[in-house]
Amino acid sequence: MKNNELFQTEVLDFLTQHANHYFSAEELSQQLHLRNAAAFKLLVQTLTQLAHAKKIKLNGSGHFGVAMQRPKVSGIFHANDRGFGFISYDPEQPDVYVSADNTAFALNGDEVEAEIIKQAAPDSGKGPEGQITQIIQRNFTTVVGEFTGFPPSQIKSSGQFGYVSLTQRSLQDVPVFITDDGVHPTDGDMVVVDIIKFPSVDNPKSMLGIAKQDLGNKNAPGVDILAIVYRHGIPTEFPDEVLAEASQIPAEVQPAEKQGRRDLTAQNFVTIDGETSKDFDDAVVAWKLPNGNYHLGVSIADVAHYVKAGSALDKEAYERGTSTYLTDRVLPMLPERLSNGICSLNPNAERLTMTCEMEIDPQGNVVKHEIFPAVIKSAARMTYTAVNQILDDHDESVRAQYADLTPMFDQMGELHHILWKMRHRRGAIDFDEPEAKIIVDDEGHPTDIEVRERGTSERMIESFMLAANETVAKHYYQLHVPFLYRVHETPDSEKIKSFYEFINNIGVVAKGDTENVKPRMLQAILAKIEDQPVEPVVQIMMLRSMKQAKYADQLLGHFGLAAKYYTHFTSPIRRYPDLMVHRLVHWYMENGTSEKAQDKFRDELDEIATHSSNRERRSIDAERDTDDLKKAEYMLPYVGQQFDAVVSSVTKFGLFVELPNTVEGLIHISTMEDDYYNFVESYLAMVGEHTKKTYRIGQPVRVTLTDVDMDQSQINFKLVPDKNTPTSDLGKLVERPKPRRRFSHNGGNGRPKGANHKGNYRKGNQQHAKGRPHGNGNHPRVVHKRQNHN
Repeated sequence: MKNNELFQTEVLDFLTQHANHYFSAEELSQQLHLRNAAAFKLLVQTLTQLAHAKKIKLNGSGHFGVAMQRPKVSGIFHANDRGFGFISYDPEQPDVYVSADNTAFALNGDEVEAEIIKQAAPDSGKGPEGQITQIIQRNFTTVVGEFTGFPPSQIKSSGQFGYVSLTQRSLQDVPVFITDDGVHPTDGDMVVVDIIKFPSVDNPKSMLGIAKQDLGNKNAPGVDILAIVYRHGIPTEFPDEVLAEASQIPAEVQPAEKQGRRDLTAQNFVTIDGETSKDFDDAVVAWKLPNGNYHLGVSIADVAHYVKAGSALDKEAYERGTSTYLTDRVLPMLPERLSNGICSLNPNAERLTMTCEMEIDPQGNVVKHEIFPAVIKSAARMTYTAVNQILDDHDESVRAQYADLTPMFDQMGELHHILWKMRHRRGAIDFDEPEAKIIVDDEGHPTDIEVRERGTSERMIESFMLAANETVAKHYYQLHVPFLYRVHETPDSEKIKSFYEFINNIGVVAKGDTENVKPRMLQAILAKIEDQPVEPVVQIMMLRSMKQAKYADQLLGHFGLAAKYYTHFTSPIRRYPDLMVHRLVHWYMENGTSEKAQDKFRDELDEIATHSSNRERRSIDAERDTDDLKKAEYMLPYVGQQFDAVVSSVTKFGLFVELPNTVEGLIHISTMEDDYYNFVESYLAMVGEHTKKTYRIGQPVRVTLTDVDMDQSQINFKLVPDKNTPTSDLGKLVERPKPRRRFSHNGGNGRPKGANHKGNYRKGNQQHAKGRPHGNGNHPRVVHKRQNHN
């Protein structure tokens, strides 16, 4: 028999090798191959001694083990409706899987801390597994849902007035019971609820709340969108103190306000916007210089002159972060008295601006520039349509109508082409897709979806705004002062490598070092496949390989634009970062760039950048949810009808397809009944096992609209049989366990549990999108006011 000291070492070594696993004395006896009662008695004595010395631990079940310090992560929990979820904590690292038993009742979007209980297995494709130990911050404390009331007897016995059903897929099975303390809605009303108790051990599948606001019956006009707005926590009304401050601002420019400003009222500045726009925060003027260069003036509404740091207006604008453009309404960042009044560059009215003047040579280089406060008077409120008629259609009647301005528009068109060629030479990536606008009637019901291509005027304004944004960013970076930038970082090499592997698989040969990717490499790929059948799939996969644009207080470059210097300067009426950039410009002009002057905003900028990026995402999510809702409503009358469509994404549970009007929906694999279909991930293809029929992104198909789920804003299609469907041998690449079972309908809802219509496969979830750099970056493709997305 071993002496006690050696035996203690053997027991401790074994438990250390199996750290975080606990064993009973009987299990340890077997593991250590002890063969008699005396050895077992010694084992029990040894375990008692080790536990007393705190070298091992005894858990609640009477089992022994060594508790090693597990690595911890903090991040955002993304819940699946089947109970499990994932924690995203580092863009460079795989998400942490969390089983349903280890969520600690965290809900979707909660900020959590977790211990890693199983490390990622190398080359398995599986990330680490974690156990949530703490909920740092709840994603929401207010929810919106449909109310169902209790009978009086139940109200009296329970003290609860009823419950609210939530529409979010991950919260569908978590009702919110309503106390009798708040407002008393009626059945079918959409209700705003403050949560006072979250899921717990005692109530794992419910919450408790107080009804704070009754939005009205769910079928009443406008309530559907209002519910989305409240669900995302976007303010709908301005506080009284904010409105009071706005009311004190004069409706016209005062003589004293012009002091120290350059008078540009004699120049033919014009605004060019959509037909329905009401807030004009940019005006442009251009002419050709005697030396062959071009003069470009970009004047931006001087919102920072009216919205002072620390004021109620400023605090509210910061909280909102951005204006939100929904199908039938705008939730502005600033009160209408400012956004449509004194801060809007309305025609024939004096307005205060921050102006960036540039001299641009025939190669598109800005050879001289000035940035200064000015006074302008817009000569005309132009629309994209009218300017396109002048430049693209050469419509003589429209050119005659604007005869005084037409020569300038012609020169603007020339300058735009110069700037576009310059960006193209340096490698800027241009994703240019048609745009869609949902048309609604007076009650908010969708009546049409208009799809239009961008013309020269839209691209021209984009070029001018990009030039101003780059010039301002470069100017203040070279002054070495704290500043706020719009950044789009270089994609991860692993994602680019996967993208290259994918396009090589589908026959697109691409060159370049994936470890050192440059915008020009991706631009060359798009040029190579332009107008080819593979173009849609290559664009989509390229977008997925990129990072998301955001705000930062460091110059990190803009990969999509192939721009070293970039900021957002051109939309201070509807974006807080632009307002902050104007404030910085004013500060440095008035106070210089000494260390003392630089200290003024230095410590605030990182927080402003992070907050603004989060508010931008919130606005985009609300806009996307609204678009999904209205598109679903628009398609309701067409159930049973057939449509031409294109496969927009392929997943293991089916095909997403897009109609010409940009409506997207799912063909669930369970409805593909003519064969057993396998998903070939490396080719993003669905292949029939026997027929070899093959469906891939970009492929035209004929579909039947089978149903519309308005609660989830989801649209379901079924393939119309087509004997000309392409075939392939890609099915040979599938390793299939046997026996195989087909997917089920999961209750007939047309999706497997966990399938998310709005997840990574949605084409609108772009990392770098097209268009005018005015609105929110990475914007969904349905545009309500104007394009913009850099």
